[in-house]
Amino acid sequence: MELKVYIDGNLHPKSEAKVSVFDHGLLYGDGVFEGIRCYNGLVFRLNEHLDRLYESAHTIMLAIPLSKKEMTQAVLQTLKANQLKNAYIRLVVTRGVGDLGLDPRKCKKATVIIITDNIVLYPETLYRNGLEIITVPTVRNLPEALNPQIKSLNYLNNIMAKIEATSAGYQEAIMLNFQGYVTECTGDNIFLIKEGVLITPPAYLGALKGITRDAIMELALKQGVRCEEKVITRHEVFNAEEVFLTGTAAEIIPVVKVDGRKIGQGKPGRLTLQLMKAFHKLTKEDGVRYSL
Repeated sequence: MELKVYIDGNLHPKSEAKVSVFDHGLLYGDGVFEGIRCYNGLVFRLNEHLDRLYESAHTIMLAIPLSKKEMTQAVLQTLKANQLKNAYIRLVVTRGVGDLGLDPRKCKKATVIIITDNIVLYPETLYRNGLEIITVPTVRNLPEALNPQIKSLNYLNNIMAKIEATSAGYQEAIMLNFQGYVTECTGDNIFLIKEGVLITPPAYLGALKGITRDAIMELALKQGVRCEEKVITRHEVFNAEEVFLTGTAAEIIPVVKVDGRKIGQGKPGRLTLQLMKAFHKLTKEDGVRYSL
């Protein structure tokens, strides 16, 4: 069965799903998106993802033509049409069709796109054995220029860093801000553990406040682990006891080497494995449930 894609209220076969070449999402990256996961008929933290989507849209003055309730129904409708109980959901809202100028007022109505499909970001062996990453030269966008909390369609900053990582033979990389502080990776948030404390960079440095990031901090606190949002350098990362990455697609993946330096014992750490187990349990409980 060919996958169906939701575009502005209608479901189209994947091969026929089209948007105008005059859509400002294509011309200028003018729009917002969310990546969401569903596990066995439960859309994980859908409400939190929609809150972030609508906040991003509000900040860039993009009017989404659906209410949150209607958007929820559209997401579930698309999943059911594709008979998917486990999937990755890409929810996209563009500025819509305009002219070749920048002026968003020329775009009369936003375009809403929902894609549901499968995703495999990393092979299973890396979750067992850990990931090796590097730091790349591309600096994270200045928050004063483009606030990292706006999950916009313009991802060129991250893509440039990803190109540098893959060109060097690595799947993921750390991005620093203009001051040399650790912000996040090209597609994931980063955590380190030092003396039993869970530490992650604060959002104001240039990191996205990830939905999975927040879930991990909540789980850690429930387990009595102290959490800190703290300015960190590569020195702190190199000398951490454990390091792991989080993201909607990646979930939680251990990191065992950074820039050639072994992290801790060079294998996934105890607390990382503990949080991975707790997170997998959470994905069965926290979200919006549906049935096919």
